[in-house]
Amino acid sequence: MVNKMAKYQKYAEYKDSGVEWLGKIPSHWNSKSLKYLCTYNDDVLSETISKDTEIQYVDIGSVSAVYGISHIETMTFNDAPSRARRIVKDGDVIVSTVRTYLEAIAPIENPPKNLIVSTGFSVIRPSQYLNKCFAAYCLKAKGFIKEVVARSVGVSYPAINSSELVNIIIPSVPYLEQTQIANFLDHETAKIDTLIAKQEKLIELLKEKRQAVISHAVTKGLNPNVKMKASGIEWLGDVPEHWSVTKIGFHTLKIGSGKTPKGGAEIYQDQGILFIRSQNIYNDGLRIDISENTYISEAIHDDMSNSKVYSGDILLNITGGSIGRSSLVPDEFPEANVNQHVCIIRVRNYLQDFLALVIQSDLIQAQIQSIQTGGNREGLNFEQISNFYFALPSIEEQELLFKYIQCKVFEYRELEAKANTAIQLMQERRTALISAAVTGKIDVRHWKNPNKNNNQENMECST
Repeated sequence: MVNKMAKYQKYAEYKDSGVEWLGKIPSHWNSKSLKYLCTYNDDVLSETISKDTEIQYVDIGSVSAVYGISHIETMTFNDAPSRARRIVKDGDVIVSTVRTYLEAIAPIENPPKNLIVSTGFSVIRPSQYLNKCFAAYCLKAKGFIKEVVARSVGVSYPAINSSELVNIIIPSVPYLEQTQIANFLDHETAKIDTLIAKQEKLIELLKEKRQAVISHAVTKGLNPNVKMKASGIEWLGDVPEHWSVTKIGFHTLKIGSGKTPKGGAEIYQDQGILFIRSQNIYNDGLRIDISENTYISEAIHDDMSNSKVYSGDILLNITGGSIGRSSLVPDEFPEANVNQHVCIIRVRNYLQDFLALVIQSDLIQAQIQSIQTGGNREGLNFEQISNFYFALPSIEEQELLFKYIQCKVFEYRELEAKANTAIQLMQERRTALISAAVTGKIDVRHWKNPNKNNNQENMECST
């Protein structure tokens, strides 16, 4: 962080704060427990509220310290979960007190009147001595988050009481200086966020290119001069004359899914047989993160023998928001099983690679979406999957197409990896800048916004 912050001035004098995460602070600063600078969990919904009252609800999974609140769900009070109770106001900061390792922290800015957050959040309301903008940055500082996690109790579901959370010590800074720090961070993080957004846009474009390459290759082939014929299928259009139009079901050895073992999540283990769920399946491959994996016993695995997974199987998500995502199980994959949300499509070796690409193409995705926007929105059934049409070239041409697509996809993924690395570095820079500013490692008292009248901005944030 020292090198990154080298261009900024330091304060003239420092003193030891006596707090590990703060370290040395400017000599005119102090430190106090958060509880002396805020109130918390002030307002909750009354149990007598009308069941038909519409609320906008924010849960833990919809919040992050980097992106803030990413999703708000509209529902009636009657349909809301029992944890939908905390009322928030403009200027509040919500801090997750459960699963604290998720770093679900966000400021509340101009919320609708009916915004409600989970009781899994502590709602921090800054006092007149704590600038709301400064508070938002301070509670997102890496050191503060580490303190929250360190004070949490529990292994698999770490949690902290709100009363313990507000005991954490934060900097006590003159109010106008808080405002200046917040204005500086608003400006600098906005610049970083703009650069991150450009990289994210690039990644989306690369994914679109990847999808276009796959979709064109598996429906039109590689020879632009090849003679075409009408397929007779709306989604497919014209195909090379020497290709055959067929259905997935004509070539499968198995189409089927697993189930939730008797006992549900209670029987899941920390080790054993890998139990693959929809959240493990992505078009770029199976995501098997040890910290997020679920396992079942060998006995249950044997009892669910019909849904054992083998190398070369194509796994397709058939329910929920990730419907249509698929992965080809790689060679030498460990023993595994699937739940009822994942379909196993098993074909002979010669068709595995090609069909895996076909399923990811616009051709199959369009057929999936057609079903979802029709009468059946619950998901895909095996008969529907069996009836999906595609165009089948010879084995030799399949191999050529697979190698071509593999090469192009590798190029795009290399570029995507570079963009993701750039995003990670910029996010680290953003985090370091916030921590440095709110703990006084850099002096921004004389900073002026080059794009705006500084006095006007000070007035806005202090208001």
